[in-house]
Amino acid sequence: MYHINGDNMKRTLIRPDNQEFPAIFHPLLKGEIYDSSCSPQAKVYFIDQDSGYYLKRSAKGILAAEAEMTRYFHAKGLAAAVLAYESLKEDWLLTARVPGEDAAFHAYLAEPERLCDTVAEILRTLHDTDPADCPVQNKNELYLQTAEKNYKAGMYDPSIFPAHWETPTAEQAMQYIEKNKHLLKGDTLLHGDYCLPNMMLDHWRFSGFIDLGNGGVGDRHIDLFWGAWSLMYNLKTDRYRERFFSAYGKEKIEPEALKLINFIELFG
Repeated sequence: MYHINGDNMKRTLIRPDNQEFPAIFHPLLKGEIYDSSCSPQAKVYFIDQDSGYYLKRSAKGILAAEAEMTRYFHAKGLAAAVLAYESLKEDWLLTARVPGEDAAFHAYLAEPERLCDTVAEILRTLHDTDPADCPVQNKNELYLQTAEKNYKAGMYDPSIFPAHWETPTAEQAMQYIEKNKHLLKGDTLLHGDYCLPNMMLDHWRFSGFIDLGNGGVGDRHIDLFWGAWSLMYNLKTDRYRERFFSAYGKEKIEPEALKLINFIELFG
């Protein structure tokens, strides 16, 4: 289950209270500080100093996986460097700024066909990366465990999906999941939250991924599902869905596996 990050970065200039920040980060607070948060789960600060930094703040333990996977993706040339990770009363993660703007930036949305093809090509390149040394190898197992846990807790929410996407009852969805979970393959390096705001483009050239806390090795259709969802959400139309799949490579896509992911995500 993944945090849905639908909108591009917005920055609001703030005057931070240094007492809120660990002493290790105080030297960075001399520059202009912006609140760049887009989720209730974490605070994100952009620090306009040197080449720029992002400082993420969340509940204790929450950012450990993101720090680990960001280091891994950085080693592959796919993400910014992790400059510090501190788990104190809260978690703090400092990374270098990735050049450019995220893919939900208005200039990219203004060219939807080019954006669709670019997002598909970036994803195919990611999925073609050898995941043998990835530190998280069991995303499918965790993914199914979360769906079952949320089903038992009565968590079922089809509201984030458009009306024309299939939305069975919770019981029907879980029955389908149990019958078809064998379709999930654990052979692909995933971003885990493959939405437009989580990939950076520098004048249309891919410059890196952000928000990698859900990354790991799992089934490619998870990223494919969220890539199609994000295009629909950010472009306000679902007309680019098939183009996205074609640009990625339809020979790699199984419709039943996509349906399976859709049903699992209903328990988000």
